[in-house]
Order: sequence, then C-alpha cells, then structure tokens
Amino acid sequence: MTEATTASMSYEKARDELVDVVRRLEGGGTTLEESLALWERAEELARTCQTWLDGARERLDKALEADADED
Repeated sequence: MTEATTASMSYEKARDELVDVVRRLEGGGTTLEESLALWERAEELARTCQTWLDGARERLDKALEADADED
C-alpha cells in the first residue's frame, strides 16, 4: 500500500490504488488491524476520486453553459 497523501494524487493513481486496496480486502487473509487500515485508506482514496469527478463535472457544466450562451 502506498503511503502517498491523496491530496496530491491524480484521479487515475487514486483509482488504481483503490482497486488494489479493495482487491486486498476481498482476498482476506489480513488481520483485523490491517483490514481496518485498508478500509480507512479506501475511504480516503474514494473521497479523492469523488473530488476529482466532482471537479470534472463542474468544468464540463461550465463549458456546456458557455457553449449554450454563445448560441
């Protein structure tokens, strides 16, 4: 598991790490403490991905608004 802070991560990097964390959780074989740490990391990564997606949606909405205003 990467210890990078999610604030500086790209969407793709956060998503890829999230997929890895979920795979590890689903695979089992971890202690309760490890599972909790993985879960917390997954929550942080999911928030980062959602922030990126929200930002992309906002940019798209603004571009569509600007395009509509030009018509």
